[in-house]
Amino acid sequence: MFKRSLLFFLGALFAGSVWSAELPDFTALVEKQGAAVVNVSTTQIIEAPQGLQGFPNLPENDPFNEFFRRFAPQMPQQRESRSLGSGFIINTEGYILTNAHVVDRADKITVRLTDKREFKATVVGADKRTDVALLKIEASGLPQVVLGNPEQLKVGEWVLAIGSPFGFDSSVTAGIVSAKGRSLPQENFVPFIQTDVAINPGNSGGPLFNLKGEVVGINSQIYSRSGGYMGLSFAIPIDVAMDVVAQLRATGKVTRGRIGVSIQEMTRELADSFGLAKAEGALISGVERGGPADRAGVRASDVILKFNGKPV
Repeated sequence: MFKRSLLFFLGALFAGSVWSAELPDFTALVEKQGAAVVNVSTTQIIEAPQGLQGFPNLPENDPFNEFFRRFAPQMPQQRESRSLGSGFIINTEGYILTNAHVVDRADKITVRLTDKREFKATVVGADKRTDVALLKIEASGLPQVVLGNPEQLKVGEWVLAIGSPFGFDSSVTAGIVSAKGRSLPQENFVPFIQTDVAINPGNSGGPLFNLKGEVVGINSQIYSRSGGYMGLSFAIPIDVAMDVVAQLRATGKVTRGRIGVSIQEMTRELADSFGLAKAEGALISGVERGGPADRAGVRASDVILKFNGKPV
């Protein structure tokens, strides 16, 4: 009995040691790259409707209207709405990437670095369709992230997020890549990286790192029925974001061409029905008559495997 217990104990200890040895150590990555991750806080001035505090608006001919107007405290006509997000410095000139929804309608944007310095930020440009925004601060001695290639990411690979969930700066969470090229309802312009990294309010706009310490995505949103993290997080591939950045720096906006097609994700069932060995590419589900794609010979039920030389 003693021998069996000892063998079980040693076996469990050995298995635990092997499992621990396989887990990555993120400390060097965080120490080297964490300084380039910033807190983005915004303030929006909201016009409040005029009225009397504690009383409904009264008709002009109401006999009590003049009394309340003179003696009741007035409601403020403006109020401030504050929100928090994350971002990261992409070069030493002070350009910062974040999500468009983080800075949407903001009247004031403040960026706080890990060394506690704060700077007023301006919006160079924002693109709501990809949820990418480019900010600029005037500062010196800035750290910057290293950009990676999200196409080299593999499903099952470890990734790490740094951000300010609920205002807790420089919070680190880790997980794996769950899927690539994920399309979401109402989000037709982004092939999202799906992960199980814990993302919460305030993480939006922060970087997603691979184990090399390279930014491969911008944490953008989660799928949840409760409003909180449920293991489904989505990041914008950094190459998609940088294509947007190039246009924002040049013109402050993004201009897109129209090809006149409707597409849908290729599932295993669809691939089987089309006789494809793999569920890859994009299925053309509809073609606009007389549009650019129609004139080029694209037809419904075509499967696009590559676009501009890159796999779809």
